[in-house]
Amino acid sequence: MEGDFFEKVIQVNRVSKKTKGGDKRSLSVLVVAGDRNGRVGVGLGKAADVQSAVRKAGAYAKKHLITVPLTDSKTIPHTILQKRGAAKVLLRPAPVGTGIIAGGAVRVVVEAAGITDIVSKIIGTSNRASNVYATLEALSKLKSLKNDNLKKPSKKDKHGT
Repeated sequence: MEGDFFEKVIQVNRVSKKTKGGDKRSLSVLVVAGDRNGRVGVGLGKAADVQSAVRKAGAYAKKHLITVPLTDSKTIPHTILQKRGAAKVLLRPAPVGTGIIAGGAVRVVVEAAGITDIVSKIIGTSNRASNVYATLEALSKLKSLKNDNLKKPSKKDKHGT
């Protein structure tokens, strides 16, 4: 992809599978990637070594980016509470100069998206992966303040005026 991407490893899990020949061990890596300009994605990669897993996860994250509507002051347009599984994430816009007030997993996602002022609260699980996916879902459901419906001319009423 074009441009520089911010990539951050969120979680590295060691997973194993029982096979006839013994245990097959591999690593599962969760990576957040973003252009710090309103686009962010998350990827999960599995491989025998960390390097390959990170590369796979990063490639997936860059292919599946979402666009986040940002205001001129680089914050979100409105408050949103998103539940995904056991994870609940509350995101609130903040005035300029507030900074990113967010816990670990949410902080990385909003930084990658390019948000500079936000207040958030993780309610529910402390599972990093669940919180990342809940945050991503919340950001994807945000509506832009520039509402196109307000600019369209209304249909004439029954009196023709």
